[in-house]
Amino acid sequence: MKRWGKLNYAQKTCVARAGMLMQQTHMLSPGARIGVAVSGGVDSFVMIQTLLIRKSIVPFPIELMVFHINPGFDSTNHVPVADWCQDNGLAAHFEVTNFGPRAFSEENREKSACFFCSMHRRRRLFELCRNYNVTHLALGHTKDDLVTTFFMNMMQGGKVDGLHSRDEYFGGELMLIRPMLLIEKDMIRRAAKAWRLPIVTNPCPASENSRRSQIGGWLSELWSHSPEIKRNVHNAIGKWQLDLDKSLS
Repeated sequence: MKRWGKLNYAQKTCVARAGMLMQQTHMLSPGARIGVAVSGGVDSFVMIQTLLIRKSIVPFPIELMVFHINPGFDSTNHVPVADWCQDNGLAAHFEVTNFGPRAFSEENREKSACFFCSMHRRRRLFELCRNYNVTHLALGHTKDDLVTTFFMNMMQGGKVDGLHSRDEYFGGELMLIRPMLLIEKDMIRRAAKAWRLPIVTNPCPASENSRRSQIGGWLSELWSHSPEIKRNVHNAIGKWQLDLDKSLS
């Protein structure tokens, strides 16, 4: 821990809550090879910084490798992420694709642009996991993402479902994990500022106009009238998801 210097409250909270979730849901095992999907946004950037610290704490060896899939709106906006990885001695795979522009083209007539782009990026991440013999794929979803997904599933699909902290794919060959799932976005932003991470702006033209962002905006409006409601809803859904995941692990 000494290598990272003195951590403030937000930094300690991210490291501690991620560690707690990992332990309670048995996310990692000795020799885990973790591909960390880093977009350059605040959530994934704090995730990789947190995992670097957790790597120095866990009592068994694990490996980390950054995966960055540039959707193609700006072919150079991943450069700060690449520089940061080099400075921190992290192995990384950077790849510029055309998934984003294709999502807004005539090729995609049936799905939303967000669905098309995310589907292709997820498929490519799975291919990279296989190519690099990765055992775990880490995604940077937060508690805010969990709550938004919970409401999206109810309002659009008529079902009660959230985001699992861990999911098995390909007969257990790959474990998808979400170490930041029980950490609020506000806390993550505070930690990112304290770590002075070079956060990358999302160039996607739909970043502020997706169905997810619309529901997130609706929830933010609700929270603005009563922070207590936000705290209670976040705590309730977070506990429900954790209890469910612990029962499955």
